[in-house]
Parts: sequence; structure tokens; C-alpha cells
Amino acid sequence: MFKNILVANRGEIALRVIRAAKELGVRTTAVYSEADVDSMHVHLADDAICIGPAKSADSYLNMQAILSAAEIANVDAIHPGYGFLSENPRFAELCESCNVKFIGPSARVIALMGDKNQARATATKYGVPVTPGSEGIVETEAEALKVAEQIGYPVMIKATAGGGGRGMRPALNKASFVTAFHAARTEAQACFGCPDVYIERLVQNPHHVEFQIVADSHGNVKELGERDCSMQRRNQKIIEETPSPLLTSGLRQRMAEASESLVRNIGYENCGTIEYLVDDQENFYFMEMNTRIQVEHPITEEVRGCDLIKEQIRIAAGAPLSEHVIYSQPRGHSIECRINAEDPYNNFAPSPGKINLFYAPGGRGVRVDTHVYSGYEVPPNYDSMIAKLIVTGATREIAIARMLRSLREFVIGGIKTTIPFQVSILENSAFKNGDYNIGWVETFLASHPSPPELPYFMRED
Repeated sequence: MFKNILVANRGEIALRVIRAAKELGVRTTAVYSEADVDSMHVHLADDAICIGPAKSADSYLNMQAILSAAEIANVDAIHPGYGFLSENPRFAELCESCNVKFIGPSARVIALMGDKNQARATATKYGVPVTPGSEGIVETEAEALKVAEQIGYPVMIKATAGGGGRGMRPALNKASFVTAFHAARTEAQACFGCPDVYIERLVQNPHHVEFQIVADSHGNVKELGERDCSMQRRNQKIIEETPSPLLTSGLRQRMAEASESLVRNIGYENCGTIEYLVDDQENFYFMEMNTRIQVEHPITEEVRGCDLIKEQIRIAAGAPLSEHVIYSQPRGHSIECRINAEDPYNNFAPSPGKINLFYAPGGRGVRVDTHVYSGYEVPPNYDSMIAKLIVTGATREIAIARMLRSLREFVIGGIKTTIPFQVSILENSAFKNGDYNIGWVETFLASHPSPPELPYFMRED
């Protein structure tokens, strides 16, 4: 087992890794930007090193600064969390060259599956269904128009690099295609430093379903079921649940087998997620693979009774998968709400600032993963997520009722949050019936432009 792990991230995921490492008896070293000096992960790690100013490019994306901190702290492993450098093959290579274990898959696999166009080709090679699309990158407007006509509208233009919904544009017809094509390339260049895009047929009103997999260096591969991530706004997830209300047992088994097969064939190790689009005819299509831990991993942990961060660390240290993971079976239903410092009724505008009161819900089946507290100043420099509320119940109905109770109990004063919006979603009959898809939130918001009436202690004014 490692002696000291550097956590190359911030916020709740940094705290999550620190806690898992402590339970394994491993020291931790936090890194932080000047904006995060008061973040909880800085205080709870055994050591903490400032790596630069607030700007991510000068701190959490600064490979040399992070590796210098690793040398100073004499660590033997680095956990990248999610986002930032977690899917950067160059960073994984540099860790290797510095004799520091990167807690994640190999640089080769990260590069293979990180390029979405190459990942599609790999999925096709191993028999995983993909949506009809271009055979590679499309570079010119004329070529793109030709490909779109061949595929047939509607289509989706996607950046080959990156994620988080950036560099993606739908085009419903030829008239809208050219503008969407150039917008996707421009955003891809700005976000990822690469303008390359490919084109695929747009699946109408699908569910976004992902399968959690975990694999070790001893040949063990285990899929841990699916998460339905269809509740999205601007391609950003806001509510996730497992199991999916859409999947039948037969479809679930087919998707699980496809996921395990792909992972075995590419020689994957550690935790990862394979994402699919699923239509209402039980067709599923490979979308991408995330070669890291996911934000929504806790709901899988809750229904499977395992700790995925601990498994990541153990696998990277050369241990086989834990028996309780290999033989785990799903139990109950779990839902996660991402609590963001945003105003959902003002175009989801960021709401940084000081939290003057923070009271987290509790009780049976309730878990809160967060790095914030009363008096914490939410910086404007990073992703707006400040907490994850996870609830688990014996049935989906129980889990929904428990989530509603917990959201109403959650008090975050001084800033705007997504809590009122999530309350209104969970109260809606369509959500309760599982009758939603990836376009549902946008339609719902258009018909519910004002927040619901809330108890006095939840009112943010």
C-alpha cells in the first residue's frame, strides 16, 4: 500500500479521496490554489501545499507545479479526482516518469478512449453499438455538409476532445447546420485547444445511461450496474439515479455485457464509466468512456455497499478487487442531487459569495458529500457544485420521498442554489413516473420559470 498520496484536485472530491485514504491508513497531501486556502480539504489533509493563484491554468492544471509538490512531499502516488488533469494522458506519463503512481488507467488507455472519435472506432471494433456517424474527423464545412446529408438529419456535432457538454451542437436541418458546425469547432478550440469535431446521428429524446466498471491488474473485471443521468441542463447533469427507471432486465444485461467486453478488450484497469444513449425501442449506442471516477459514483456505492475510491487506491497499489465488490449485488434505489451555487431561475447564473448558514440534512439513508461550511466563501473561479446530496431507499418511491424531505431540510444561506429547482422536479409527476429524457429539464424549466413556494427557512432572501 502507498505511504503518501497527493490529491491533485479540490472541493468535495479532494475531501472524498482524503477520507478514503485515511481509512486505508495512508497519509495525504493536499494541493490548493490561493483561492482555496480555506477549503476543507486543505485543513483535513496531513499536509497541504499551495501550487499557484486562483486561475486553474496556473494551479490545478499546472502539471509542473503539482509534480513539484509531489516531490517536496515525497509522495508515491497521485489521485487526480475528476476534471482538471484526471483524463490527461500526458500527466499520467509524467507521473510515471517521476516514479509516482497515477491512480487511474494507463496513459495509453486514457489517450485511446479520451479521443471520442477514436473511442467510437474502438467500440465498433469490439462489437459495441454506436450511432451512425462520420468515419473520423470532419475538417471543412463542405465535407461536414456532405457527411450530414449522408447520415440524415437531425445530427449532433461533437468535439473529439474534452467533455462536460462543451463542443457539442445539434443541427435539426441543413439550415442550422453550418452555424452549429462552426460554433462547435470554436467552442472546442477555446475549451480544449483542439477544434476537431466529428458528426453522428442525433438520437431523439434518449436517456443518458452510464455503466460503472472496475477492473484490476489480475484479470478481474466487474460492472456495478447503471446510473441514469438524463436529468440535465445544457448537457450538465443535475440529478442522477440508480437503477434507471427505463431499463428492463434484458436490456440491462446486454449493456452490462457490452461494457465488460469493451473494458477487457482494451486492457483497462481501475474505475471507469461507459456512457450510452438509450432510445425508447431498447436500442443503446456507445457515446464515450470516462477514464476516471465520476461525480455521481456515490449512488453506485450506496446500492452496492462498496467504496469506489478505496478500490481505486487498492487497484493502483496492485491489489485485486475486493471480494465484496466482485460479488456485490444491487440493493434498493439511490438518487443524487448536485447542489450548485447557481440561480436556476436566472439562466443558471453562478452565485459565488459567502455562505452565512449551512445546515445539512440527516437521518436514515441520507449522505452529504461537501467541502463547504458556514462562513465559507464560494470562489467564482471554479465549477459551481458545492455539495452532493445522496439518498437511498428500499424502493424508488421511498428514495424520491426521502430526497424531497432532505432537500427541504437543506439550508444554505447567503447564496442562490439549485435546491428549489430540484424540489420542483422531484415533485413533478413525470419524474415520479420515470417519464423523462435528456431534453426534459429544458422543457420543464420553460413551463416553470419561477421557484416553488418554499418553507421560510429555505427562502434565500
